[in-house]
Amino acid sequence: METSHEAFNGSGGNLEHHLDIYLKALNSANSGIIITDNTQPDNPIIYCNKAFETITGYSHNEIIGHNCRFLQSQDRAQPERNILKECIEEGKECRVEIRNYKKNGKLFWNELYVSPVQNDAGEVTHFIGVQNDITDRKRAEYELREEKASVEKKIQTRTQELIDNQAFLSSIIHTVRESLLVLDAKFVVISANTHFLNTFKVSAEDTVGTLLFELGNHQWDIEALKDLLIKILPTNNPVIDFEVEHDFPHIGKKIMLLNAYRVEFEGQYKDRILIAIEDITDKTEIDRRKDDFLSIASHELKTPLTTIKGLVQLLQRMPPEGASEKYLSTLDKVGNYVDRLNNLITELLDTSKIQSGNIELHNEPFIIDKTIKDTVESLSLATHDYKVELSGITNASILGDELQISQVLNNLISNAIKYSPGEEKVDVHVSRVGDFVKISVTDYGMGISPHDKTKIFDRFFRARDIQKKFPGLGIGLYISHEIIANHKGSLWVESEIGKGSTFSFTLPIMKVDDNGK
Repeated sequence: METSHEAFNGSGGNLEHHLDIYLKALNSANSGIIITDNTQPDNPIIYCNKAFETITGYSHNEIIGHNCRFLQSQDRAQPERNILKECIEEGKECRVEIRNYKKNGKLFWNELYVSPVQNDAGEVTHFIGVQNDITDRKRAEYELREEKASVEKKIQTRTQELIDNQAFLSSIIHTVRESLLVLDAKFVVISANTHFLNTFKVSAEDTVGTLLFELGNHQWDIEALKDLLIKILPTNNPVIDFEVEHDFPHIGKKIMLLNAYRVEFEGQYKDRILIAIEDITDKTEIDRRKDDFLSIASHELKTPLTTIKGLVQLLQRMPPEGASEKYLSTLDKVGNYVDRLNNLITELLDTSKIQSGNIELHNEPFIIDKTIKDTVESLSLATHDYKVELSGITNASILGDELQISQVLNNLISNAIKYSPGEEKVDVHVSRVGDFVKISVTDYGMGISPHDKTKIFDRFFRARDIQKKFPGLGIGLYISHEIIANHKGSLWVESEIGKGSTFSFTLPIMKVDDNGK
């Protein structure tokens, strides 16, 4: 208060008394109030009330002597600063809304009123500044503007979407190299693309506006297709890769993959069904020919290979007199490579049987624990560098093809050894899980990427990095997967790159009446 008294340089007790009252009144105000001395260089602050300290976060001693622009910190490009500067230079009143910053750096919006104080000679000696924190109001105004702009933008966007949807959908339908149909809720064709018309040899006039099942003299009256479509609208679930085989009157037999989706557009579109039809007739025929070729080639290779294997075994049992160690070791290598080739051909034969549906199951009851133990022991003898540890017991019997189950386990353990170079251990664990037996094979090798895990059981699939380092056809896991599926079990993998993999499969435990007893 002494600074303020000196600033006004009042004389006489009556003046000081009135000044005390004025200053007390200013201190009780809710608005921040400052007084600056325009007679001094840079117009410094010589008084501030308590509200100003509260609003800014600065104490009285940290405020006095500063020019009020210190509250703008580094935010000096505001045009309001120039307005204030001009008003002060011209000695005029002004009002601005300006960004200020508290002592802790937090932004607040300040509504500032500046008024000049003149002496008897008409000279501006002081300025009085009254400020209010309008941050909440500014925030509300900003949010209101943003909301308004957002709503306007959404209205414009949605309006444009409604205008464009028909043209956009139509352009997609007519440019995609796949047969596409759009149906309404009653399965009447709204649109058909050129590919559909050409593939099924129908005209647009005979297609659009016609019930799907009545197209081409009822050639699309397919029971499986009816079942598919009737289930779409109520459930809102898409139908993916639904295979339909049908003999059309004019174009012959077609094998098709159908994908169907329910489509909803607000406004003029509602309850539309989009059907994408992929003609896989040629692809299916090519796959069949390829499988036939694999089957024939494998059979043709099997006969001479069996002869070669028999001759090698004969030479191994009856080596020439005085045969050198090199001769014998070379003969052993030939035998090993013949065995490898024989295994590859056997896998190819199994693949072709699976694809043609001719794989045979010789179901007999067998004790799974013994099968697993025998398979592990056989592999342990053949792989001295690896320790295959078996744990767990089920005391369960399985109704199935014991040789095929042993083949699956053999394949999984062999892969575990093959794809974990430098490691020394593979774990095999067996346990009961509900009505199933679960067998897990764990290695501590290179692991499988998430992308490759989705395709690991596909026929002929091999990851690129594995393809370069390890030989193989990529059909062992495919065969294993199909064998387990035929036994009403499941095969899956859990893996992380660099941390190894665990392949697990389940088999249903034989019930008393499974064997007809």
